[in-house]
Amino acid sequence: MTYLQIMRRWVALACVAGLVFGCFQTAPQRSLEPNGTATAPIREPTGTAMTTSVPSEGPSVTVSPIYSTSPIQHVIVVMQENRSFDSYFGTFPGANGIAMQNGTPVACLPQAVASAPCLAPFHDTHDASAGGPHGRFPAIADVNAGKMDGFVSEAQRGAGGACLINPLDPACGAGTDVMGYQDDREIPNYWAYARAFVLQDAMFESVSSWSLPSHLYMVSGWSAICAVANDPSSCTTDIHHPQSLAPPFTARPDYAWTDVTWLLHAAGVSWAYYVASGTQPDCYDDAATCVPQVQNAWTPQIWNPLPYFDDVHQDNEVGNVQSLDNFYSAVANGTLPAVSWIVPNDLTSEHGPLGLISVGQSYVTHLVNAVMNSPLWASTAIFLAWDDWGGFYDHVVPPKVDGQGYGLRVPAMVISPYARQGFIDHQTLSFDAYLKFIEDNFLGSQRLDPATDGRPDPRPDVRENNPLLGDLRAAFDFTAPPRPPLLLPEQPVTDLQ
Repeated sequence: MTYLQIMRRWVALACVAGLVFGCFQTAPQRSLEPNGTATAPIREPTGTAMTTSVPSEGPSVTVSPIYSTSPIQHVIVVMQENRSFDSYFGTFPGANGIAMQNGTPVACLPQAVASAPCLAPFHDTHDASAGGPHGRFPAIADVNAGKMDGFVSEAQRGAGGACLINPLDPACGAGTDVMGYQDDREIPNYWAYARAFVLQDAMFESVSSWSLPSHLYMVSGWSAICAVANDPSSCTTDIHHPQSLAPPFTARPDYAWTDVTWLLHAAGVSWAYYVASGTQPDCYDDAATCVPQVQNAWTPQIWNPLPYFDDVHQDNEVGNVQSLDNFYSAVANGTLPAVSWIVPNDLTSEHGPLGLISVGQSYVTHLVNAVMNSPLWASTAIFLAWDDWGGFYDHVVPPKVDGQGYGLRVPAMVISPYARQGFIDHQTLSFDAYLKFIEDNFLGSQRLDPATDGRPDPRPDVRENNPLLGDLRAAFDFTAPPRPPLLLPEQPVTDLQ
């Protein structure tokens, strides 16, 4: 039995056991609107209000009226795992993708053994892919001083023995799939969202590193290590190995600096962080493989860092970190908070080698369909992205910001009834733009700024104010009426094998 056959059987068993959402549900497919690139100025926003509450398996989430400066009353950040922009949208029409000459990729990257032939990007129909190393130092090696040619050799070095001796040895299973790309034959739903809504072809990981620093930046605009518990002034930048939950658990991680939930709480804006139960998709030390670790709302993990932020405890909002089941309940009941983050488990994450593309696409479609099938669709913006590049090839050199980022380019989309139709956003963006939009939309543009946020920490800069960072409001047209949902099949027909 091949590795992929084993994985498919394992995932099928998990689906039967109910561990993976969206395995068997289907929904009617709507026709796509034609692609376009028209632009319009950002309208001056108007205020709205709503009173809601969120059910919880434990402490309840107190939800205050939602005051928004636009028709968007609900922001949902869906964070998947480990794909580069070129690996998913490198051949998307109009996007800044893989350079082609007569239908053949121009790039050809060296292997770890200098005498081996170079490898070019190729169309990959495999459902499972390993990717390559994707920590701080592999990022430097992949970029290779702007040459963007270290992906194959770095993946082969990460594979060890057989690859170093002979990259063509059948025992060398890593290295080549980092050059693979998918298109609408493998990921039809992702391409359908990109055609109907907004595709962002210059979204970079906030930090040039792996999953834990990436998720810390996603909620706080910084990754640090703190010498003294509950003392923000003791924190210093660390994007390689911030204090994590690695065994033998000799010390409780203490994230003493300030995250955006501090600002949301102070303004009475509701939030929740939804965690898919299962096992976490990444390793504590960013290794390629490790013993699976349990993940749920009650176990702070690499993808679930908020329970170890001191300000979340100070605000008595640890209970806002909840099971993904509560997300579906909140959507069905119309009680979704103003700001939500959603993280998957290893099966639904698309993180190699366990996370199959097909399962991740079904899971994301199930999430999006749930919102589109509810009255909340008319006031919601879904920001879909992948937390880091996963070692996969991308041709764009990341911009340099404050010595910590940006990281490599990742796929990203805006899905909303107000998203510009068939629009490709070329602005330079990072996950900092999500913080900026949340702050602009709900907080009167208050920033995670030590000088003004009431809880100063020594972060090197205010990421949301960086002049390189674009504005997500450009992805919306609030002058147009909200568009109807685009319900897609949760198990689309694909070429994946």
